[in-house]
Amino acid sequence: MDVNAQARDPRDHVNEEPRNDLGDLMNGFFGMTAFMTVVFFGMVIVKFMLSD
Repeated sequence: MDVNAQARDPRDHVNEEPRNDLGDLMNGFFGMTAFMTVVFFGMVIVKFMLSD
């Protein structure tokens, strides 16, 4: 019985660079936190500028 199965090593994926996953996670988390902080304070400033 001949089975036509091809096992591929996921480490050979051309678009994946798995060496710095924790660093990528931390950069994304703190980058998004910084962005949301800027948006928050921007909206607070707009609220006070538009309030009567």
